[in-house]
Amino acid sequence: MNKEQTTVKPCAVALSNKGSDPYLAGAARCEDRRFWRWGEDNLLPEALALMARRSTTHRRIINDKADYISGKGFICDSHHEPLLNHFIAQVNGEGESLRSLLHKLALDKSLFGNAFLEVVTDPSHSFLALYHQDASRCRLARDSEHILLHHDWHQFREQEARVLPLYPRFEEQEDGTLRAMIHYKEYEPMFRHYGIPTYIAGLNVSAIAYKTDRWNIARLDNSFQLSGVMMLDSTVDSDAEAERIARLAEQKFGGNPGQVLFVIRDGAENDHSRFIPITAQNEGDWQALHEQAVSDIVIAHSWFRTLSGLDYASGFSSERILQEYEIALNTVILSEQEELLEPLRELLHTVLGLDCSSLQIINRPPTRSKPIYMRVWEARKADGLEYDPEDPDQQLFLSQIAKYNLKSID
Repeated sequence: MNKEQTTVKPCAVALSNKGSDPYLAGAARCEDRRFWRWGEDNLLPEALALMARRSTTHRRIINDKADYISGKGFICDSHHEPLLNHFIAQVNGEGESLRSLLHKLALDKSLFGNAFLEVVTDPSHSFLALYHQDASRCRLARDSEHILLHHDWHQFREQEARVLPLYPRFEEQEDGTLRAMIHYKEYEPMFRHYGIPTYIAGLNVSAIAYKTDRWNIARLDNSFQLSGVMMLDSTVDSDAEAERIARLAEQKFGGNPGQVLFVIRDGAENDHSRFIPITAQNEGDWQALHEQAVSDIVIAHSWFRTLSGLDYASGFSSERILQEYEIALNTVILSEQEELLEPLRELLHTVLGLDCSSLQIINRPPTRSKPIYMRVWEARKADGLEYDPEDPDQQLFLSQIAKYNLKSID
């Protein structure tokens, strides 16, 4: 996976605008740099993205993990750091919120095992802007100190590439800004330059789930017709005429599945044309194969069935959903959130001088276990915790606490 791809020839420095962003004026293009391949053909991200578009369960888990990791917003001590709320609401010149930025990073990291964040500031640290960069556009330079960005790695052109240093190093650009790239990656032994997605062991079962779905679609398109051999009695003058008749019949009656092999033979006095079906009682095997593949996909993702919407058909159990969410929160979600937030807190402190110790992601379960009209002491009693009905704080309704949290987000 870490193989030398090519040598990028020296090229000029150019500017490129990015929409209405006042800060993003472009970066220096690559100068005699080489990069590490991401996959044997350097196109592993494209293959992973294609698989995610084809396998329904695989795609659902990736989307759900990104949603849970990015949470429902942020909360901070706005009295101590009033500027922190402004940064949460807008992290760049495009008006993007911190929650939206974090969701894109979480999605890339769940899908590719890698995520890239561009950092923009100036020598005086008068501002800080953060931009998500599509991981499929990024490659690590051979010196392991820069990231190359290109819009199409199928047709790489060195004059169209950009290069940015890896954080904490910054490099000044022609527009006067300082820029760097943060590279998030999932650790995997033997892979130094790129991370590996957690579901890597489930690639084959994801392909199985896709192919079984495709097989069912083909059967539906063919109205579930049987496969077989069609023997046609016909007198033809040449092999070409027989081929033409067979192809014409195949266009009208053939399908996949429901494939039909047409055979032309010399006609007799009586027409003996007939269809010989080929039956195979394997529908149960296909269904079992699909169900096993779906279960293996969930396991490969280190995820949970109810959080992927797989067990709703057998009954909606809010208690089980809450239990699995609690396990996912403590085993997957919180650790991923901390990994994404750690460099952001450091950036805000070193560049803007903000104390970000109070910056936290708001996590909420997908369903509620208690009605919002319960008081706090009643909820604590239901959970088997100590409670005091005379405590003023425990006299509050759960709906009042939820309303307070929503105001804090706003």
